[in-house]
Amino acid sequence: MLVYHKEYEEFLVGLRNAGVVHVVEKNSGSADTPELQALLAEYARCEKIVKRLEAIAPNDSVHAGECENALLVEDKCEELFKRQEQLVQEKMAVEKDIATMQVWGDFDSAVFDKLSAAGYAIRFYQVQDKAFDQQWCELYNAVVINRTASKCYFVTVTHTDADFEIEAEPARLASSSLGKLKAELENISANIITVADQLESCAEEYLPLLRAYGKHIQKNIEFSKVMLDGEKVSDDKLVLLEGWVPEDSVTDAQSFLDGCSVFYEMRAAKRGDSAPVKLKNNAFTRMYESLTKMYGMPSATDFDPTPIVAPFFSLFFAFCMGDAGYGLILILLGFLLKKKLGKDMAGMMNLVITLGIFTTIIGAFLGTFFGISLISSDIPEKLKSFIVAGNVELFGSTYDKQMILALAIGVVHISIAMTVKAINSTFFYGFKESLSAWGWWLVVVGGVVISALSFMSVIPAEVSKWAFIAVGGLGAVGIYLLNNLKRNIFANVGAGLWDTYNMASGLLGDVLSYIRLFALGLAGGMLGQTFNSLAMMVVDGQEGIGAVFGWIGFGLIIIVGHTLNIAMSCLSAFVHPLRLTFVEYFKNAGYEGKGVEYKPFKNKE
Repeated sequence: MLVYHKEYEEFLVGLRNAGVVHVVEKNSGSADTPELQALLAEYARCEKIVKRLEAIAPNDSVHAGECENALLVEDKCEELFKRQEQLVQEKMAVEKDIATMQVWGDFDSAVFDKLSAAGYAIRFYQVQDKAFDQQWCELYNAVVINRTASKCYFVTVTHTDADFEIEAEPARLASSSLGKLKAELENISANIITVADQLESCAEEYLPLLRAYGKHIQKNIEFSKVMLDGEKVSDDKLVLLEGWVPEDSVTDAQSFLDGCSVFYEMRAAKRGDSAPVKLKNNAFTRMYESLTKMYGMPSATDFDPTPIVAPFFSLFFAFCMGDAGYGLILILLGFLLKKKLGKDMAGMMNLVITLGIFTTIIGAFLGTFFGISLISSDIPEKLKSFIVAGNVELFGSTYDKQMILALAIGVVHISIAMTVKAINSTFFYGFKESLSAWGWWLVVVGGVVISALSFMSVIPAEVSKWAFIAVGGLGAVGIYLLNNLKRNIFANVGAGLWDTYNMASGLLGDVLSYIRLFALGLAGGMLGQTFNSLAMMVVDGQEGIGAVFGWIGFGLIIIVGHTLNIAMSCLSAFVHPLRLTFVEYFKNAGYEGKGVEYKPFKNKE
């Protein structure tokens, strides 16, 4: 877009109203204009005041109301905060003086002036209690005022012109008496309360205004940054601006541009362009887009990983929680908070409900309900047959079924990652550039499939043997000979050997990482059982009034214990599946997350 420089600002106003163009950033990374620097400083000031007021008295109202100018409000709030900090410092200083004078008691310093006029001086000392010399009482008229656990506090009364040395440390006294200090402290405390009340009133009255003002500054900052993104050409008479528009918004963009006195050119994105990315997912997958964005947006040569992340993250979360009862709590909590928190948090609460549903279902298959083992309970035997519990014998050894299931999920997850990598490479770079990826896919995924079919006796051992040879041979051609058609064969062999080392050392560790699913679920279940056992111990053998207190203790242990367990399990069930996604899956899928999110220049609510 080429715009006449005097019409540039007006053009940007219209472009923002159109709200479909993602402006290419060129110079907005540096706030080198005084106007932008001033806006950034003012926004930081406003945000700081808002956060401090929200900590005092949160006000969720969105109606700014008719009130004072925002700048005057900021000045008023800053003055109150400054006054509050000053009073707190004064209070600390007075409290320190009170602690100093406490050992001496309350006395009138005017008495010292009278004694001084009569030719006597009172000096204050402190010394280790054992080091106090009783002779000082006769030599210097020493009088012990107070003793603590280790120190002795005393005064001496001598003639003003008396010259003596005493092996004790002179005490530091405050400028006021203890009584005056306490009165001063009381006055400062009252002033602190007054200022706190004034700040609370400010929060209740002005928070909506300051939030609206902050959003207004934010819009101006964004506008100023886009102003800087324009490149001046033709002796600064024209401004060149570049941007991206999604295909489904091309008509809107053209309609706006055709109505402006600007010259523009528009073309489709090409390979190699740094085009922004706009994710398009269904209602279920959309809840997990925030997880993808935490790692990084897909680039123009990547598939969106969210459709794979969504089901597997839910499965991993449920496996780590491992308790059907905890899943029901998450569902209930999600519905309650969804009504209470409003539309802004509705998406997050839908995710909590979804994870709760997965946890309930998977927890039932794992056989745990609020720490109670379902396999040992009195449920019908038909239902018990669906529970994955106990041990299984494999290759002459006994293993826990849930541990084997966790490893199997890991193998499937990594196999899908390698499949996605091979397909993605073929789709964006062509089959010739993807022979190495397909070679590893044949060796790893093909080997897994053949091993599974052979283990389940679907194919005989002799067939599986030749299948392994065929898959391994074809895979080796892609890995060692054709991994890069632009290099010579010796360089390809060397690169293939290096890839083999990385795969051999990495794949085993990647698969073993999925044991954490079993371990975390087991730990949460055992902790739940422990709380149940402790609760039962409180009520066992109790009678009469003791039984009443026992059941009260039972309830407290159950509620507090399981609440703590749910909180810790939720934390682990979020962090570790995220790690399996970001490390094991993304690494084997070749996902880098270096894309730029599509953020159109538009008016925001």
